[in-house]
Amino acid sequence: MNFDDFQFLAQQTAIYPEETGLDYTIHGLSSEAGEVAGKRKKWLRGDVLPEGPSWVDIFADELGDVLWYVAMVCEELDIDMQTVAENNIRKLNDRVERDVIKGDGDNR
Repeated sequence: MNFDDFQFLAQQTAIYPEETGLDYTIHGLSSEAGEVAGKRKKWLRGDVLPEGPSWVDIFADELGDVLWYVAMVCEELDIDMQTVAENNIRKLNDRVERDVIKGDGDNR
């Protein structure tokens, strides 16, 4: 499956108010990313999991939720997820080639 396939299939499961779609999906993305951070915090403090999924399985599930919201933000903005992924790799490779991968700022 590629990103465009994922975006199409994810959109088939989207149920949220159309008039607030962009806000809804951006808040959902932020919330799910926060859940990833929260799971890591619990792992760092040594929380013991009950019988069942491992930490890796839990992260895989949470990251799937993040990916779903990325797809829906793209959908709301009429952006192809595949294009976003390809553009990001192109940008990062350019930074590596120019030796500016470290540091901060969008326009390096």
